[in-house]
Amino acid sequence: MTGDRPPPMIPPEARHAPLHVPTGTPFGVSPRQRPMVLLDGQAKHAVEIGRSRLFLIAGLFALCFVMIAGRMLELALFSRPDESRVVAVEAPVERAPIADRNGQILATNLAVASLYVDTTKILDIREAVTKLSRVLPELSAADLDAKLRTGKTFVWIKRGLTPRQEWEVNSLGLPGFAFQREERRVYPYGRLAAQVLGYVDIDLKGISGTEAYFDETLRDPARHGRPLHLSLDIRVQHAVADELAKTIAHFEAIGGAGIVLDVRTGEVLAMVSLPDFDPTDPGAASADARFNRATLGVYEMGSTFKTFNTSMALDYGVTTLRGGYDATNPIRVARYTINDDHPKHRWLSVPEIFMYSSNIGSAKMALDVGSERQKTFMTRLGMTRRMTLELPELGLPLVPNPWREINTMTIAFGHGLSVTPLHLISGLATVANGGLRFQTTLLRADPANTPVGERVISSQTSAAMRRLLRLVVTGGTGRKADVPGYFVGGKTGTAEKVVGGSYAHKALLSSFISAFPMTEPRYAVLVMVDEPKGQKDTYGYATGGWTAAPATARIIERIAPMLGVLPSDGPDPVDVGAVLAIKAGKD
Repeated sequence: MTGDRPPPMIPPEARHAPLHVPTGTPFGVSPRQRPMVLLDGQAKHAVEIGRSRLFLIAGLFALCFVMIAGRMLELALFSRPDESRVVAVEAPVERAPIADRNGQILATNLAVASLYVDTTKILDIREAVTKLSRVLPELSAADLDAKLRTGKTFVWIKRGLTPRQEWEVNSLGLPGFAFQREERRVYPYGRLAAQVLGYVDIDLKGISGTEAYFDETLRDPARHGRPLHLSLDIRVQHAVADELAKTIAHFEAIGGAGIVLDVRTGEVLAMVSLPDFDPTDPGAASADARFNRATLGVYEMGSTFKTFNTSMALDYGVTTLRGGYDATNPIRVARYTINDDHPKHRWLSVPEIFMYSSNIGSAKMALDVGSERQKTFMTRLGMTRRMTLELPELGLPLVPNPWREINTMTIAFGHGLSVTPLHLISGLATVANGGLRFQTTLLRADPANTPVGERVISSQTSAAMRRLLRLVVTGGTGRKADVPGYFVGGKTGTAEKVVGGSYAHKALLSSFISAFPMTEPRYAVLVMVDEPKGQKDTYGYATGGWTAAPATARIIERIAPMLGVLPSDGPDPVDVGAVLAIKAGKD
């Protein structure tokens, strides 16, 4: 068998002979014909060393990857943060934005850096105090020094730094100091609507205004990124704030309030209280600036209440527009005397009583209604209880108890029952809109769900009152509120404020309530000026007709186009000649 044959012998001289490669096969020789190359000696040793080194390097790389993977797994699953920081540092709390009815952002969050320190790592306290005081001069050097000597591993130095402050502190290179990323509430329109929006504390918890009322809603993770839409129109808000500020400055008043209300839905389109404050720094504001005069202030509103008194008398049927009362002489009740500011000393028709703002005629009208029915009517109108509005700052009316006959007479012309300006404009909206009372709201209404109002007076009484409200502007005390084409109707009011238990003759509260257009009212406007002083151009007068009425006209001129209300060249809803005929008792 061939397997038993011995290998052929190669002569020694042929072992080093040149190799002749025959052609015709790949590489010139078949596999069986290729000679084996055997490594021996130094060559073999070198190859073994190289192979060992490759295995060693590969093993080291594999070990490094295993160690890194293991460390990452440990960090992800088993490691815990440094407890010295966890005690004091909380994750930023997100808070949903607040927007106006048109989507303009009124309040939102901004990422900021807050500075803290591990006092155990400070190398030189004196140096740190000196350098930080130079970069953050608002910090007290003494307080800063005390903080740095506490020995604590976490101490807040300043929260909510500006980007420049962060850069400057970081440039100091002080050991032990670091930044924590947080969120800060910002208000793009600044002071505008400050009392409505309110403010939050350093931890983004609502403290006042809608920020407090909707605190849980705004902090709900399900809402993050979705704004809370208020009923405010920031354009209208700006117009009211601007005109009110000008009026306060001109009459050297101590403050004021302004409200615009949709009479068909109860939505508040603007609510201004001056003075106001910066909601990003409420601590710097006075208590008076943070006080919301529009919803929390409770006042006797003067002759504006004759709107409700006349509506009440007409609706109960105790009189008509053809009726009237003798206003020749003052009314004396015990030690009280009821006079007219501009007495006519004669019998006055109901339209004249309203147009000339007669206290005597209004008091007699209220006596015909009676105390019980007056109280019931005022309650239905919402004047005896706290308003419903999405704010925590709501004033409680001051209601007489017992409700005597003298109260009935004085309430007829706005004394003896104290309410907020919000009560007042809500009542005016009810009288003008057809007799329906809607709950006031700061939330944007859903157009698909029309709110349902509560009937307070008949539509016929409301129509009659619209004529009387227009009459005040065309021929009465509110002539300076007239705006051509918009058929403004309203009522002036001037009341002496109660100071120290008695009326202060020079501390007036002047106001004007109105609605437009009287042909089909859509919006109500209130302007109140707190303690105005008569000026040369007003002949020393500081009453509602001289102060609040002109401001109302300017506001309506500015906001009506924004709200889509166009001026009309149609006939005026009030025929003055017909009113004069009623005055004469003809018809």
